[in-house]
Amino acid sequence: MNNIPITTIQQLLENQGFDKNSKTKIVRHSDKRYPDLYNWYCSNKKKFFDYFKTQGKAIFSDCDYVIAFLGETGTLARFIGIFKVNGVNPINDELGERYIYDLQEVEGYEELKERVIIDWGKGTAKWYNWYKIEKEVVEIKLRPDLNYKHFTSFDDVILNYSELQEIFKHEYKDWKGPLSATNAIYIILDKNTGEQYIGSTYGAEGIWQRWSNYAKTGDGGNKRLIEKTKINKDYANNFQWSILTILSKTITKNEAIAIENKYKEKLGSRVFGLNEN
Repeated sequence: MNNIPITTIQQLLENQGFDKNSKTKIVRHSDKRYPDLYNWYCSNKKKFFDYFKTQGKAIFSDCDYVIAFLGETGTLARFIGIFKVNGVNPINDELGERYIYDLQEVEGYEELKERVIIDWGKGTAKWYNWYKIEKEVVEIKLRPDLNYKHFTSFDDVILNYSELQEIFKHEYKDWKGPLSATNAIYIILDKNTGEQYIGSTYGAEGIWQRWSNYAKTGDGGNKRLIEKTKINKDYANNFQWSILTILSKTITKNEAIAIENKYKEKLGSRVFGLNEN
């Protein structure tokens, strides 16, 4: 990738064979009505693309291709693919007027997908432009890191399943160091129901060892969590991991469980949550 001259997304895509003369729009998906849009793309692609394909106006009816980006912080945006517009199904019913597009991803841009970051410019209120409006490439990531967030403090740890998987897949040093250096009382929140699971870690490898099991399976072997993921293999996308309090690296199993039980009582996670004992 380093030998490709990079100035704009247009130049980068044309170097990969994209036809600059095609009727093409560039879109940046970021919608205040749907604050979870970024997470939809990371953990529920079907929901995201249903949103993408359904438009209140005939936005894509006058173009052959759509180059899609996912809104990042500020005016930045991440490339997520090029889509051919194969047709549209206009609908007008009790839900109102809308256009459902048949969008097919174009192959050949996998090396760039989720890695290229552009600056959309000051006009982020307008979420689409024609292809001729040049967008500057500001970075090409070494790997897709959609779900990566920097470790700042134990108090700030709030992770969804995609973020948890990203951390353990790549073993990011800023996470592995702190999570391996201490134990903790942690909480898993089911954002779908509001139920909570309280757990503790103890042992030489600290939080890192225990949470690695969650990263692999989503349920970590916990009976009540397994019940949910068994019915729906994607259910772990509803879970959120955070830390309630830090414990000593040398704490014993009995000491950790005693503190864990106090938090279960305080938060009612046996009666109203996901703890069985």
